[in-house]
Amino acid sequence: MTYKVIKTEEDYQIALSRIDELMGAEPNTPEGDELELLVTLVELYEDKKYPIDMPDAIEAIKFRMEQLSLNQQALVPFLGSKSKVSEVLNKKRPLSLSMMRALHKGLGIPAEILLQEQGQDFPEEIPELDWTRFPISEMISLGWIHSDKSIKGNEEEIMRGYIQEAGGMNSFSRLSFRASKSPIKKLRTDRYALMAWCLRIIELSEKHFLEKKYKLGSINLSDLSKLSYFKDGPLLAKEYLEKHGIQLFIVPHLKKTFLDGAVMNFEKKNPVIALTMRYNRIDNFWFCLLHELAHLTKHLTMDETNIIIDELEPHQSSIRSKDTKEEEADRIAQNSLIPKEYWKKVNLDAKDLAKEVHNLSEQLKIHPAIIAGRIRFEKNNYRILSQFVGRGEVNNFFN
Repeated sequence: MTYKVIKTEEDYQIALSRIDELMGAEPNTPEGDELELLVTLVELYEDKKYPIDMPDAIEAIKFRMEQLSLNQQALVPFLGSKSKVSEVLNKKRPLSLSMMRALHKGLGIPAEILLQEQGQDFPEEIPELDWTRFPISEMISLGWIHSDKSIKGNEEEIMRGYIQEAGGMNSFSRLSFRASKSPIKKLRTDRYALMAWCLRIIELSEKHFLEKKYKLGSINLSDLSKLSYFKDGPLLAKEYLEKHGIQLFIVPHLKKTFLDGAVMNFEKKNPVIALTMRYNRIDNFWFCLLHELAHLTKHLTMDETNIIIDELEPHQSSIRSKDTKEEEADRIAQNSLIPKEYWKKVNLDAKDLAKEVHNLSEQLKIHPAIIAGRIRFEKNNYRILSQFVGRGEVNNFFN
């Protein structure tokens, strides 16, 4: 007789009746094999239909305390303080992951009972990380994280939940920034704030999948710069890049960071460019964008994971000049926006610099902010030509 997975109560009762008939069957006989199969099918049905309730975690702790003759004071090393012990035992404070680990190691309470998940074990610890240093409050205020848990004591759970949204621990492992390979060793940016910012970029890239695949050499930076001439140039740039398989996101910088942008290339995925727009100027948008694209076309390997983080502060030029990749990306961005032969004709000592900006803007058909920004940089004077640089305009395109 052929049997299928038991799905209904009627099938279940029929199977039980047949088991009663076969109870005396000898092993390794047709009847014995039929009995073994029916018992297995019935057990599967019962496990699904009538699951055994998981013991309550707090009741399990109290039971273990009774077994070991422990008072509440004995739980302080595991839970942190007398008040926390009282709150936990009275179910006024949820167990944090660190508390669960301590109770598991110290009192031998099974992980699955503390986690309240059948067959579950604790996630692997990452000793080099201090979860409390992530800027969780700021991430919540920006809407990156949605959590109803109190932050204090639950930092690891909150961050692990966010990491899961950003593609899981494999994605996060790319951002560990260990000292030997850290892309921030020359930056002023806080390591944990940087990891949080990068996680946001990965989360956005996971949620906004592009069908088009990027091909190295498919982007013409000079053509891209011409889009700046149009009123909605930044949006046109985003559309242009997406049509070529490159994701572009504006992700605000976090406190303790001085980031301008980054380019990320993940194996078998679309490359991603992220800009912070912390200066929110048109000239800054176009230079940062082309700088990151220069990195993408010149400095990233397409078949493996790469991340380049940028602080493009003018006062950092002495540091940046020692980095040949940064120097090359600067040069490519500058020449793509304003070709050398045109820049040579600009009179930086002209009395009417506004006229120089207007003339070159019309010749090249690019936004005047780009020329004004270059002049301000070359003269190291950021008080001039402010009327051209489009201050406060970029973020309006992406809100």
